[in-house]
Amino acid sequence: MKLIEHFVGGKIIPGSSEKKGKVFNPATGDQEKEVRLASKADLDQSVEIAKKAFDEWSLKPSLQRARIMFKFKELIEKNSDELTQLIVEEHGKVYEDARGSLTRGLEVVEFACGIPHLLKGEFSENVGTNVDSWSMRQPLGVVAGITPFNFPAMVPMWMFPIAIACGNTFILKPSEKDPSCSIRLAELLKDAGLPDGVFNVINGDKEAVDAILENKDIKAVSFVGSTPIAKYIYENSAKNEKRVQALGGAKNHLVVMPDCDLDGAVNGLMGAAYGSAGERCMAQSVAVAVGDIGDELVSRLSKKAEALKVGPGMDKTSEMGPLVTKEHLEKVASYVDLGVEEGAKLVVDGRGLKLQGYENGFYIGGCLFDHVNKDMRIYKEEIFGPVLSVVRVKTFEEAAKLINDHEYGNGVSIYTRDGDVGRTFASKIQVGMVGINVPIPVPMAFHSFGGWKRSLFGDSGMHGLEGIKFYTKLKTVTSRWPSGVRSNAEFIMPTMK
Repeated sequence: MKLIEHFVGGKIIPGSSEKKGKVFNPATGDQEKEVRLASKADLDQSVEIAKKAFDEWSLKPSLQRARIMFKFKELIEKNSDELTQLIVEEHGKVYEDARGSLTRGLEVVEFACGIPHLLKGEFSENVGTNVDSWSMRQPLGVVAGITPFNFPAMVPMWMFPIAIACGNTFILKPSEKDPSCSIRLAELLKDAGLPDGVFNVINGDKEAVDAILENKDIKAVSFVGSTPIAKYIYENSAKNEKRVQALGGAKNHLVVMPDCDLDGAVNGLMGAAYGSAGERCMAQSVAVAVGDIGDELVSRLSKKAEALKVGPGMDKTSEMGPLVTKEHLEKVASYVDLGVEEGAKLVVDGRGLKLQGYENGFYIGGCLFDHVNKDMRIYKEEIFGPVLSVVRVKTFEEAAKLINDHEYGNGVSIYTRDGDVGRTFASKIQVGMVGINVPIPVPMAFHSFGGWKRSLFGDSGMHGLEGIKFYTKLKTVTSRWPSGVRSNAEFIMPTMK
């Protein structure tokens, strides 16, 4: 059985720990690989290597760092099919969805290729008599990313291209459920000319995470995962004096107004709720039906959900693949059980789905609930599976209040033909990412990704200019060159005369 090791200092290393995790193929349910889980000593050793690499890497001109990003971009494009297959094999999402997620990561690499321009500072001449002032952004040092199972390429690529382009060195702790893609990305970075030790991959579990949080030489931590863990990462990073951006859970709503293009709304909901088997932090898991649109919305959704083509990710006819693990499948199915107990109407039941030839795979069909209310746990909690809940409200104002009262504020969308409603919604809704007639409002790489409320701990979003600011520290210089005439010492607060 293939053993996945760590990538540190430009090469594959075994590490000192004998702990191993199991890596499954979700489509078949078979364990096909195992992954070595790092000890604290392994993590600390990788940080020492990254520290040494930082001394030279941080002094490289930004143009030289950009050229490596350009080469990395070329290698990702050349090896995209291999990377996509690795995602499908270990996560389970369908091929085209996996390829799309790789593309969204590649867009951040493309953004990082412009780092010479992005790192330009500001200059003010003669802020005082013969005094100039300017600012510059400099790298932090060793930084780390802790990433989730659902996007084994995209989420790491939302972190490390900007971090290393800014001159930092990087420690990536990917999910132990699907680690192979991160190792392959590390190899491609080396092939692109990245010096050894600048980018390192440490596989591990909680021991490795805690070692990252406790290591004093790691200056910043980026995290994406559930809200309880995001809060833990945020609190412990701050306690150890690190910068931190910790993106947590979500319960995204899509508001369906009576005047909308209903076909567009239904198709948008199908992709947003059931794409990637609902294993997305931007999945639309709540449809808010406003006014009298509910019956027709549920009727159309139910027909499409029942016809949803579920199968292995490498089958080009599959629209939705399996869940990532057996344990997660059981968790999602238990939420469907709970919804029935709570009194919601289960219109489409995907439980118990078995595919011929894939009887042991981690499959569940699309599930659709109607008449869900805000007091139900299936409404309050993140399920992270292909379960869509329909909540019915009478007015736009009631829909907006429902969303604003929820503890999560990651993403939200509205379908309407009314420009005033769309503008009001975008302005008043208390959510970080908003779509208007767009089902999944994930910003492009040159904008920034981040939610509000308990969906984000920390004040920095990911990628875009927020990413540049997060991975650099600001330095402002004020200078005056003596004219040859010495002035006396001043013992008052300096002011510009």
